[in-house]
Amino acid sequence: MALLTLDEAKQQLNITSSTDDAELQVYVDGVTDAIEAHVGPVENREVTELHDLPAGGARALVLRQLPAVSLGSVSAVLDSSPGYDTGALDVDGPTGVVRRLDGGRLYGPLRITYTAGRGTVPSTINLAARIMVQHLWRTQYGASRALPSVGGGDDTSVSEPISGWGYAIPFRVLQLLEPYKLPPAVM
Repeated sequence: MALLTLDEAKQQLNITSSTDDAELQVYVDGVTDAIEAHVGPVENREVTELHDLPAGGARALVLRQLPAVSLGSVSAVLDSSPGYDTGALDVDGPTGVVRRLDGGRLYGPLRITYTAGRGTVPSTINLAARIMVQHLWRTQYGASRALPSVGGGDDTSVSEPISGWGYAIPFRVLQLLEPYKLPPAVM
């Protein structure tokens, strides 16, 4: 499952030849990181994290990459702390909060392996990726050659850079990603 395929990018750009495939693939791969910086993992991937919990344990812990699809394993890092059967735990996918089903406390440190991502790529995120590739591909043609057939239009007239991304992400892409945006505290 890819956030955006080369064929989808070529379709968006109305490219029918394979002449630029290698270069265009770099753009396709690049938009994934930029989009996932705003919405978290889209393509499913396995993540392993170390969670150091307070000495008295904790009622819950929060996974760092959201959304979470499923828990793989929750094992003890030290012999003095227990591991947990994932069947005895609940994970809230959108928030990444993990709790014991019996209401007990979690003790650590714990090494947690889980799948983060969305399972399927929402059509709105795919559309945002297409528009972003189109926006970035325009740099191949220079300001005087921005032709409508290769993505001409007015989305490059951005009034100010967006939080560290400069002009790489047009407002319309950010607006499409808004419903999927990560909560502010997630890094």
